[in-house]
Amino acid sequence: MRSRLAARLTLVAGMACGTTAHAQLTAPSIAGAKPKPVATVAIRPALQTPIDTANAMAQADRLALQSDLAWVGQYNGAITGDVSSRMVAAIKEYQKAKGGKPTGVLNPQERSGLAETARRRQENVGWKMITDAGTGVRLGIPSKLVPQQSSDANGAKWSSPNGTIQVVLTRRREASPTTAALADREKKDPPGRQVDYTVIKPDFFVLSGLQGLKKFYLRGTFKGDEVRILTILYDQATENTVEPVVIAMSSAFNPFPAGAPAVPPRKSVEYGTGIVVSEDGAIVTDREITDGCLALTIGGLGNADRIAEDKDHGLALLRIYGARGLKPLSLAASAKTGVNITGVDITGIADPQNQGGGQVASSVRASVTQVGGGDLALSPTPALGFSGAAALDGDGKFAGIALSKPVVVAGTATASAVLVPPEQVGEFLRINGVSASGAPNDAKADLKTEIKIDATASTVRVICVRK
Repeated sequence: MRSRLAARLTLVAGMACGTTAHAQLTAPSIAGAKPKPVATVAIRPALQTPIDTANAMAQADRLALQSDLAWVGQYNGAITGDVSSRMVAAIKEYQKAKGGKPTGVLNPQERSGLAETARRRQENVGWKMITDAGTGVRLGIPSKLVPQQSSDANGAKWSSPNGTIQVVLTRRREASPTTAALADREKKDPPGRQVDYTVIKPDFFVLSGLQGLKKFYLRGTFKGDEVRILTILYDQATENTVEPVVIAMSSAFNPFPAGAPAVPPRKSVEYGTGIVVSEDGAIVTDREITDGCLALTIGGLGNADRIAEDKDHGLALLRIYGARGLKPLSLAASAKTGVNITGVDITGIADPQNQGGGQVASSVRASVTQVGGGDLALSPTPALGFSGAAALDGDGKFAGIALSKPVVVAGTATASAVLVPPEQVGEFLRINGVSASGAPNDAKADLKTEIKIDATASTVRVICVRK
């Protein structure tokens, strides 16, 4: 045995030494004598590992494989296309679950079966990858399970019609965050959370357990001082449907995608302007100002509810219940079309910081130009607090509503402003059953009236309080 092992080692060493060793191990030839054949040994190439095989795949194929493994409940890592031992282990678990040999490398039949299973499950829940407009976060949403959606720059919420399933995306600023500190805070907020599973890594954390009568799963992370958290809440009766989707959502969650614009979080208290459009408390204002509010207040009049919105034109309709004797803006004296307007006077209430804490209505002048897509741009942009204000043309007629819009250029948020024409304002009110005095679509309205509007008495401050 020893002599055989020594012979093999000697042979391998000789082969490793190249031609010199070969010459040393070969007997010198003798003239006239037939040389004896030299024994050769075949060298087997090193076996390729499952990680080597995965690394040889195209990036798109690795991403698809990780996603499909997540959908069958085997993979719970981030879907980045990066190969890891966790990914290989997931492949082996899938093979074992299907009764195959756990090689860590899928054959064509196994890969095809995995893809088909994942596709069916995605189709059943209406799975789609989206980019949240307010935060730039990339995530997967089961749109058939949670078809109702609301959002603002502080996050978004998707829910089922009866509220049994909810998906909540939140963002906030914190000084010098760590995943350990963030996890500790989330365990206590809201009060009464019962956490039965915790993972804390340097770059992310995961919590799951019970929140009231619902199960919850939470994944959070941060970049700089910005924290982003995905929370999934679901009734225990929906567990079999939701839990496989939870794994896929967690894996697909990309809180800071490369190249995403840096949209600043919304203020905890934000001010806008509203226009009273009926005596019984209907107020039209900027939709974005009223997004994500825990409380909506009309300065000097009390709390309000948002009862309707127009996402296409950026309008919101508020209602103060029990209000009487308000002075609505006379929409009868409206400009026929916003396209022919070149300049307007905008009457609004500036942010308290711009007027020493006051709430006096004032007017500013702005020019109107038509830009791509038919939008009417205002220049210069009115001061903070004016978004939602009434604009009057040179004849003192209602010319529309001024809305401030954030624009991100090279990662920096700046402001611009647009004018929503009176026809669109009137249609929004009509659809929502508001009998605004002299609305543009009112058959009794005399659009040729020479009455000039004083918008000051119909202008109110809108206050949104967020978390």
